[in-house]
Formats: sequence, structure tokens, C-alpha cells
Amino acid sequence: MPDRPAREVHMKSALPGAVLKEDGFGDRFGFEQRLQAATKKIQATSSLDEIMGEVSQALCDVFEADRLTIYMTSEDKTSIVSKLKIGLASFKDIKLPINEQSIAGYVAMHKRVVNIRDVYDPAELKAHGAQLTFLKAVDLKTRYRTHQMLVAPILDGRNRELVGVIQIINSRSGKPFPALMEDGITQVAEALANVLQQRQMPTIMPLRSKYEALVSNAALSSDELELAQRSARRKNLDLETVLIEEFRVKVSDIGAALSVYFGVPYVPHKADRVRPGDLLRNMSREFCEANQWLPLGDEPEGLVIMTLDPEQTKAVRMVVNVYPKSKIVYTVTTTREFAATLEQMFGAGAMEDNLGDIGDLLGTLDDDEETGPEDIASAASDNELVKLVNKIIIDAYKQGASDIHIEPYPGKGKTEVRFRRDGSLVPYISIPGSYRSALAARIKIMCDLDISERRKPQDGKIKFKKFGPLDIELRVATIPTAGSVEDIVMRILPGGEPMPMEKLAMSPRNLARCRSTIEKPYGLFFVCGPTGSGKTTTLHSLLGYLNTADMKIWTAEDPVEITQKGLRQVQVNRKAGLDFAVVMKAFLRADPDVIMVGEMRDKETVSIGIEASLTGHLVFATLHTNSAPESIVRLLDMGMDPFNFADALLGILAQRLAKRLCTCKQAHVATEHEIDLLLDEYSQELLATPQWQNDPAGEREKLRALWKKEFGSSGAITLHTAKGCESCTETGYKGRVALHELLIGTDRIKTLVQERARVTQMLGTALEDGMRTLKQDGIEKVLQGITDIQQVRAVCIK
Repeated sequence: MPDRPAREVHMKSALPGAVLKEDGFGDRFGFEQRLQAATKKIQATSSLDEIMGEVSQALCDVFEADRLTIYMTSEDKTSIVSKLKIGLASFKDIKLPINEQSIAGYVAMHKRVVNIRDVYDPAELKAHGAQLTFLKAVDLKTRYRTHQMLVAPILDGRNRELVGVIQIINSRSGKPFPALMEDGITQVAEALANVLQQRQMPTIMPLRSKYEALVSNAALSSDELELAQRSARRKNLDLETVLIEEFRVKVSDIGAALSVYFGVPYVPHKADRVRPGDLLRNMSREFCEANQWLPLGDEPEGLVIMTLDPEQTKAVRMVVNVYPKSKIVYTVTTTREFAATLEQMFGAGAMEDNLGDIGDLLGTLDDDEETGPEDIASAASDNELVKLVNKIIIDAYKQGASDIHIEPYPGKGKTEVRFRRDGSLVPYISIPGSYRSALAARIKIMCDLDISERRKPQDGKIKFKKFGPLDIELRVATIPTAGSVEDIVMRILPGGEPMPMEKLAMSPRNLARCRSTIEKPYGLFFVCGPTGSGKTTTLHSLLGYLNTADMKIWTAEDPVEITQKGLRQVQVNRKAGLDFAVVMKAFLRADPDVIMVGEMRDKETVSIGIEASLTGHLVFATLHTNSAPESIVRLLDMGMDPFNFADALLGILAQRLAKRLCTCKQAHVATEHEIDLLLDEYSQELLATPQWQNDPAGEREKLRALWKKEFGSSGAITLHTAKGCESCTETGYKGRVALHELLIGTDRIKTLVQERARVTQMLGTALEDGMRTLKQDGIEKVLQGITDIQQVRAVCIK
């Protein structure tokens, strides 16, 4: 290829002016090298089963694509059937007629390469064929959005007879597949033709053992499998244990081999699987263990049954006898995962030994008529119901839930229980509707509420140590809902020591500025954000930093969620007339150094806080506001004197919690287009500053260079996307990370406060003084690989 001064190659593409750049699909030479290596691997195989090993993933990498499907022609030559699907969560083969009703069918019909920029664009499809349509069924079922598609026919080189179709889906860069890849897919199709022509012969050799697919899937060699079998016989162990412990075979690979052998879907163990209470009502652990099958739940396709041997389970016909009215879907799993699922369904470890099995507990609750008012207290004390409530709380704590939602439905509707984990609600169990009143009464008894009052909301607190094996506390809120029922929400309060400031996920800049601000001897510091954004955790972290032997720290909280030695903490009790304002007045007479107020929601409390800060005390408080600049306007609107408030203000920290990427996240080198999109969002508020208004292009390039220096490696920035694994229950996210917006009360900000300036003016000045908005802080955490931009957008308004 002739030398070019620029590091890019212009070529024919599906879009006018498309360019193949090094930061996109790679240079032409690199692509051709990868392509040549992949075609050599294909030529070295003898069947489609060998392609299902490393070659299939290598092809995705060559074309920098998300998904790959290979179809073969049917025996009657009227359709094509998928034989290899990479990246598609489907258990069934896809069968498509050879016609224009699908893109793969169209390619098979006309025997030519098709390169489509967006399969949902009717005009583009019509440009290829008047009747061409995109089959949306797979997208709807898998909730996956197909964009780009590069499809080529696989033809017999001698007579150009159709052998199959290869389909490449969605380029990782988000750009159309360039023309160079059209030539590349043709070369791959030619190499595949030699392999797929053997379709007259069985593509899968008769399996001598249910684990032999491990060899065809390249999880281990045939010699290693034979060696494992000998080792298992010699040590009198089952082969699965030997494969996992001695040969380091992944459990998921064993499950995939079992799926091939039995011809049914493989279902792994999931730590957060919802317990099907109705299905387990008449089941026991001993029964499921002896018969080696277990119901998992009702799905749209039928009742899913987890088994170790689907063929034997079908033959015995015990499942259809137990569930005669259900359509049965048999699945297979490994011995290890079956045992773990049994433990999850019927036992829950040492600290729940006295509670019994969740299935047994639900089984003891008869779904009869609802208990009468006179019997509610008696039913609430029923031993099995007591155990069930304890079990719900213990499971929520073990699964890392922050809240337990108990949601009864009127009439004969069941009571649904859901847990909030990492900010999202997930189902847990369903309880017979006849027990909704007794369930509510039991929880009210635990937190000393009036069980006869069902028309007004009530608030309480459970010290669970009195009722169960965990030393935790729960904040309880009951709310009457339609149908004369009561919803209950229980928040599990964090316990133990406060989180160190270093673990708050603040950027180094924000951490240093925050520390220097709260080290001031007096003043007012706010932490703001919506409910559940971690304000209390952050405040206690700041107090933990200041909590030394020479400091007197008073706190007024509702409720006291985190306790610290050295802090004098007061629980607000409005019924007794002990509100925030009363408590703060008392604090001023108690020789404080630092005062923390759980919430400043009225003029009197804020006024006392300002007075305290101006008389030599450091005051911390929370606010329910969206951003740091908006907090100032909110407080001024309450009627605060702007001059006193400006003198008192030290800083305001706004906070949000975004989902954190799990360790299974996938990394890729960011394209210039991706970086441009992040720059657009990052600079939205910066455009309000004079510096950016004078030279937006220059400031943008300075920021790009700064990112590559701080977050890049060798001039390239790596971004991460969610993938999903067993640890994160296939969501791709585990835990949460805080996003911060720290506004410091500089002289310029205090002047604007005194002048009652508008929010936009305060924002511009704060940005000039070095503040980073919530979204900007979030984008920096995206560049660090902690979260992704979708999660940042989900919690940041701007």
C-alpha cells in the first residue's frame, strides 16, 4: 500500500465519505493480518463443531462486531437454519425461509453480499430490495437492538450452490462496516464453504460421554478428558468434581456441554433467584434431592424444571404428575449448581438454621379466607408467620438489600415482597393474600406500633436483635393503600463504623478541597441530594474525620442510623415536641464544637444553624435539593438574610449514587466519536463560562488532551461496558458509586449570594472557581472505568 501522510485510508463504504481509521476498525494491514489468521484456523477445522471453539470468537474480533450467526441450508433447500450463534442468548435454532422476509433469507436468495447501516431504516432496506424486511422477532425477544449488519452467502466454489449464510451484527464502534470488510467476509465465506459442505455427514459425532462436548468446545483436549475419567475412577470421585478442581474447567463450560448432550437449555445457579413459593409449597428438600429435579418458576414458555438428567426425569413422568396443568420446560444444570440451588431454596446457612426452609414456611400458610379482625393479633403471633418475617429480613440483609417492600393487593390478590438492591427493585416471594393483615400486624408488633390503626400512616423502628440472629435495625413505614390494605417499607439501617473519607469515591481534587473546607473552625456546610443518595453516610464520614478527643460533636437525627463513639447523638421525637429546632437550641447551650442536623427543612432550623455557625460553631446539615447552586437559592427563598448566610457558608456538596460496573465489565478502546460525545455532555455547563465562550474549540481540545493524559494509556482512552456474570446476576452492575458536586463558598460566590444572583450565574462562577458538576464528575468516573455513561445519565438531570 502506498505511503500516506495521514494515518487513515479512504475507501468505498456503505456511507459516502466513510473512513477506516486506526482508532476505529484498525488499519488495513492489521485487519488483513487478523483476517488471514482467522481463515487459516477455519481451513484447519474439519467440522462446524470445531468452528464453535476459538474460531467463532476470533471472527467477531476480526470484524470488531458484537454478534455472529452462521446458517446452513436445510435438506429441502427452501430455508436456512442457524448452526452457530455467538452473543445471542437463545436456546433454539433460528429457521428462516429463503425469501425477502429477512435479511439472511434475502442474501441466501440472491447470493450476494449485503452491508446495511441500520436495519430499521425502511429506505435503506428498499434500496437493496423492494420487498426486503428485517425480522424484528429476535430483537423483541432478546431486548437487543440490531443496528449494522454485514451478511454474505456461503457458496460451493465449484457450482456456486448455496451452502449457508454468515451474518455479522453490530460493529463495536457504532459505525457502518467499511467496504474493506465486505471483501473480508467474502474470504471468510469461501473458507467456511469447505467446512460446511460436509453437512451431509453428521456434524456432531456420537458422544461417548455427556462431557465430551467439552472437547469440541475447546474447553480441554480429548487426552485431558480421558485422563480426568481415569482420575475420577481411581479416586472414586464424580467426573464433574475432577474436571473443576483438577483441570480447572469452568462450571459454565460443563453446563454448556450438558446442554449439547441432552439437547435442552443449561440453567446456572443464580444467587438472587426468586423463590417460587407456590411451586415449593408441597415440596421438600429430601424429595427434590432424591429425584434430582427442582421447579424454578413459571415463565412465558412454561414451567421451568431444573434437572441433572432431563431424559430420566421425563421418562419417570413425575413432574407432569405433580404439575398436571402446566407446560413443562426441562433444563439441565451441573451437580454443583443443583446443590447450590437446593440450598438456596430450602436452607440458608447457619444463622437461619432455626427458621426452617422458605418453601416449608410458605407451605404452612393456607390460602384460605382472610383472618378476621379479632384474630389478627393471634395470627400475627403464629410461629410459622413469625419465622417467615424473620426469614424475609435475614434474606434481605444477606442479599445486600437496602429496603424491603411488602405490597399487598386487595381481594384474593397475593402479597408481593420485593427487595431494593443497588437502587433497583427485584422480586423475592409471593405470600397468600389471606395473611396480609397478620403479616402487617406482626411487623407492627416488632416496632411497637398500633396494630388496630390501619387508616393512617405510622413510622417505627425494629431492633432485630430482639427477634432474630442479626444485630441490625430497620426503619419501618406503613402506608394505607387502595382496597383497605397497608403497604409496608422497611429500610435496613447501616451499622458499624462510619466510612472513611477516602472510600467515598471522591475525586482527589474534591477530596482535598472538602477536607480543607471542613477543617475550618466555624461555618455552615451542606450535603444535598434526594432520598437514598447517601447523604447521611457522607455526613457521618465527614464527622468521623473530625471526631477526635478534643472535639465536642452533637447530632440531631431522625432516625439515628449510624452510631459513632465520641458523638453525642439525639433522636428527634416530634410527638414529644422534640423537633430539630428545639434540639438545636439545646445544643447551643451545651458547649458544642460541631453540630450536625439531620435535615434543615424550615426557616427556624436554618436560622438557628446560621446563628450557630456565626457564633463560632461548625454546622453540618442535609438538604433535599438537586444541585449545589440550587441549594443556595432554596435557602434564600426560605427567608434567610443573604448577608448572614453568605458569611456563614463554607460549602455545599451535592451527591448521587450511580450503579457500579461489575468486575466482568468489557473493555474497548474509545473511538474519537465516543470521546466527542462525552466531550459534548461534559462541556454543556462549561459553555456558560467566559473562558469557554471566548474559545470553545480551543478549550475543547485542551480538555481532550487532558483526558488522554489523565485517563489514557499510550494516547488511547479505554471505556468499559456492562457484560453480566453470575456474581452480578447477569446485570453487569454490582454495588454503587457516589457522584459529587462540591461548591466552595469563595468570596465571589458569597458576593453573588448577597446580591441574590440567579442559579445560572452562580453555576458559571462556581465552574470558574473549579467546581465539577454531578455529570462532569460522573463522566470522569466513566473514563476511569468505574461506571458507564448510561448510569450517569440515569441519575443526573443535566
